[in-house]
Amino acid sequence: MIQPIYLYGADVLRRKAEEIDITDKEGVKALVQDLKDTLAEAEGCGLAAPQIGVSKRVVIVDGTDMTDMYDYLKDFRRTLINPRIIAQSDNFCTFNEGCLSIPGIYADVRRPDTITVEYYNEDLQKVTETFDRFACRMVQHELSHLDGDMFTDHVAPIRKKMIAKKLVGIANGRYVTRYKSKTK
Repeated sequence: MIQPIYLYGADVLRRKAEEIDITDKEGVKALVQDLKDTLAEAEGCGLAAPQIGVSKRVVIVDGTDMTDMYDYLKDFRRTLINPRIIAQSDNFCTFNEGCLSIPGIYADVRRPDTITVEYYNEDLQKVTETFDRFACRMVQHELSHLDGDMFTDHVAPIRKKMIAKKLVGIANGRYVTRYKSKTK
């Protein structure tokens, strides 16, 4: 079911998400389906459970709509349940990021260029996978949401000053989205 996406200023986006009980298969399945439906409606490339108001450690990423820029993402769809990064590269790269929870704002963010993540997939099988290139970026961005972080927390200080008023505006309800959204 399509859920509203919580926007900058919502408390749920700043809380550290709890692990989801993977023995509750129906609950996990329902949450994953809500995330998929909501992401498809919003036309994004990733969504974390806190972004739909559920403070649980579940994210989905879908790079299939980005194949015009990154052809290696043509089959890249992942559901990561209770993920944790177990290794990361000492090398970093910078990409311009945006977020469905921060409409209309984009900024360069520096992150490790490779990570290895341990997680449960949709079939509740434990997986260890290494991500690189833009797939790595999408996964890291969504995993940050699980720790109450947003991409704007990682931008250069001068950029933070430049977007401060816009962020306050979003938190105060001055925003436009093409998808269902809310701030509280």
